[in-house]
Amino acid sequence: MIKIALSLCILCLAFAFKAQTYNFGLNSFAFLNTIYSSRSAGLGSNLITISDNDIGLSVENPSLLSSQHVRSLQINQAILPSGVQVGMLCYAFKSKHGIFSPVIRFQNYGRFDGTDELGNATNSFSAIEYSLGMNYSRAVGKTIKIGAGINLIGSHMDVYSSLGVHGTMGATYSHPKQDLAASFIVKNIGFQLVPYENTDRAPLPVEVQSGISYKLNHAPFRISLLGHHLNHWKILYNDPNLQPTIDALSGDTIPVDRPGFGKNLASHFSYSLELLASDKLEFRTGFNYFRREQMKLLDRPGLSGFSFGIGIQLKKIKIDYGILVISAAGSNHYLGISTNFDNWKKKRF
Repeated sequence: MIKIALSLCILCLAFAFKAQTYNFGLNSFAFLNTIYSSRSAGLGSNLITISDNDIGLSVENPSLLSSQHVRSLQINQAILPSGVQVGMLCYAFKSKHGIFSPVIRFQNYGRFDGTDELGNATNSFSAIEYSLGMNYSRAVGKTIKIGAGINLIGSHMDVYSSLGVHGTMGATYSHPKQDLAASFIVKNIGFQLVPYENTDRAPLPVEVQSGISYKLNHAPFRISLLGHHLNHWKILYNDPNLQPTIDALSGDTIPVDRPGFGKNLASHFSYSLELLASDKLEFRTGFNYFRREQMKLLDRPGLSGFSFGIGIQLKKIKIDYGILVISAAGSNHYLGISTNFDNWKKKRF
């Protein structure tokens, strides 16, 4: 069984490297890489390694689906500084073939006032993108689970529309004795079925991720490390228009500062920490170096790239809140509510 899981991971990796190139700004359906889980938002990046009672984590990594997610429902809503709404809804049920989870994700960009080339008002229009799909998982041994998901993608911008399909494959290893887990996923494998009007089909943002999480044996801390965009080495933006400058005093040429090996390596990792204060209270924080380098204001970097969150377990409902600090210009706020319908059953005496 372990050989089967490893073979699947190798196959996914090979396909991802052969698949469409990830060109920032040139890929279709870039919204697929948005964070939708409130818990993940508080940790700075998608948490793809933990299989506990949080069904929302399985949206990004289907292999995290487990029996404790059956009849669980989670709703997440985020408000971005510009008023853009980001949402996610997921549920899980069990069949004789494994565990299935229908998933809905969307981004609503709101309404816009249209103008012609002279600035005269024309008509107002809306813009929305969504993904509708199903995730599946199955154990292939005592320590390894595999999962996959298939989704239909839609994008509607005024009179322009596009449709596509994408899938995710992943595997998770859980240590039999320690609170240690490692995962590997390939996401956004697919293609554009119907391109926008008068455009060619654009590639999807295929991405390979791998992560590891470990909870200390004698302390209430869980540490997680995520490696992202592993199928591309240079992911930091380089402005092609920048030119060397001349020092006014010495006359020396000042070359353009380009990311070196260290920065390129650091841009592939994000870090997160959970404080499990009790069974009903969790505190979270994370740091994403790539987001900080891409989004910070040069003169006011502040907490760009950092994130914070909290989880509160009530009697039958869990509430998660996360704040993702983008830059001094604003932050993304996430709120998630989840419950398991089995908790609402009346006990019989």
